[in-house]
Amino acid sequence: MRYILLQITLLVAFAGALHADKRDYIQLAQQGWGYELRSTMLGRDLAMPVHINGRDLVGAALCVVGERPHPQTLAVLNTFRELLKHSFGHPTPMRYAGPSARDCGTGRTVVLRLYSGYPPNSDLSADINWLSEVHQLGLPEGRAYLVTSPAMAQTFFGRRGQGTHIVVKQPAHDRPGKLEKDFHKSILLEELFQSFTFGMDILLIDKSAGFLSKLQETPVKLQRLPWSSHDFMRALLNSNPSGLCAFDIFMMHAVAQSPVDQTIDPGFIDYIDRQYDRLWAQTDETLADPQFAALIDEGCTTSVSVPR
Repeated sequence: MRYILLQITLLVAFAGALHADKRDYIQLAQQGWGYELRSTMLGRDLAMPVHINGRDLVGAALCVVGERPHPQTLAVLNTFRELLKHSFGHPTPMRYAGPSARDCGTGRTVVLRLYSGYPPNSDLSADINWLSEVHQLGLPEGRAYLVTSPAMAQTFFGRRGQGTHIVVKQPAHDRPGKLEKDFHKSILLEELFQSFTFGMDILLIDKSAGFLSKLQETPVKLQRLPWSSHDFMRALLNSNPSGLCAFDIFMMHAVAQSPVDQTIDPGFIDYIDRQYDRLWAQTDETLADPQFAALIDEGCTTSVSVPR
């Protein structure tokens, strides 16, 4: 009898450990989606209509330019597209358009520029200037833009809709080592997740309790390290999770199903509060699906409420 009671106690505790703490998730959602968008670009037309909803890119095509995707890059892209389809219910078409974003067409498109060598500053400038023409973004004509990190994403709002541009460094070798694989997967996943959900970076000063989200980042000084160096890769990997956490999957379901007009509205947090248990059940099901395992960081912390 004592043995049976012990088993039951352990099962109850284990079940509680699979259910993240609601308070932590609400707080993180407020930090990642409760922001105000401001433009600091000199010369920018600030009269542009701005609408921020994580569903705005549902069904948009992913247009890859620059280098062709490395096999690992392609695997991450395809798996993430399946996750988007699973969460949002619509496919994300993808094609390689060549060296120029101008060949992506003028439909609902997210431009992804891939590179493995030096930062493609001139190509980035050409891409953004083209997006400004297509979407009437009101950006200063002829401005040059710089690639300031190995991976970066920007969304601009214009009179003809919004334009999203992602630029990501990918492996330069046919057989990258584990560190390189982890690094390149991490930076690609981060930009994809943020672009397709409109979640923003969350500063985490003390990481002793562990990470709950891919959005969380700890401060790290990398200015003097080359992007291709192992020291740079290790430092950046240690600054946030290498893959998506349970919270991130939870938020994909929340963004996909919330009826609010904008996911930065307080009503979005209210929706998460009301629908928490149902959203967590969907998250649990998604986490158990083996096809998404490569995107998940098992080292993420899950804050738990364990029955006593």
